[in-house]
Amino acid sequence: MAHTKAGGSATNLSTSNPKYLGVKRADGQKVGIGEIIVRQRGTAIMAGKNIGVGVDHTLYAQTAGTVHFRSKRKTNFDGRSVTRRIVDVT
Repeated sequence: MAHTKAGGSATNLSTSNPKYLGVKRADGQKVGIGEIIVRQRGTAIMAGKNIGVGVDHTLYAQTAGTVHFRSKRKTNFDGRSVTRRIVDVT
């Protein structure tokens, strides 16, 4: 009866760290230059006035001011009309 004695188990060793995505500054909140407003995968929220876009689609403030979220109707290239969220700093 060959068997392994008390080898233990390693079940949760391959998990990765959380990526901490989401909205970091709320509507009406003051921000400074370079502050991150939204961390996201893809462009779920689009960049508006005074907003920069990082290589990983992170939205950040290019000027100091107040964060404002709004919605806008946008027509896709296939003709469908969708509502997109946009963030501005004014």
